[in-house]
Amino acid sequence: MSMNRKNQQGFTLVELLIVVIILGILAAVVIPQFNSAANESREAAVTSNLATIRQAIEMYKVQHNDELPGNATGVTLEQALTQTTDLAGAVVANNAGPFGPYLRNSFPASPVDGVNTVTSAATTTAATGETTGWMYNTATGEFRCHTTDLAASGVAYNTL
Repeated sequence: MSMNRKNQQGFTLVELLIVVIILGILAAVVIPQFNSAANESREAAVTSNLATIRQAIEMYKVQHNDELPGNATGVTLEQALTQTTDLAGAVVANNAGPFGPYLRNSFPASPVDGVNTVTSAATTTAATGETTGWMYNTATGEFRCHTTDLAASGVAYNTL
């Protein structure tokens, strides 16, 4: 009553271990590729958002006699670019102003951290403490990402 080995079906333990090892090696090679692609797409999104916002700032400046957005009393950069304004830069109710909005939708969030707040100051150096969202130089109109994190290309996001 001994069973013949040829009649048994299935895989041996060694065969299963070899398959598991091969799958582990493939996963170790493929997973970093996905991580790199995600970082590269984040950098491209930051660059695209920066170009869009910088273009909106320039358009505002042209239409408002070389005045930068957000310099009118009580008006933030976000309001100046997403709502209509008068020539002095004041936000006009019900979007009935002659200028703007310069950004169609709401102010975009930073792809680095998902925050859409803008830190406005007379400088665009990343401040210690809160470094999220965007930073805007109210004196020069310079607009940057407000983080010192490195992009996939190796440069800091706040230098793009």
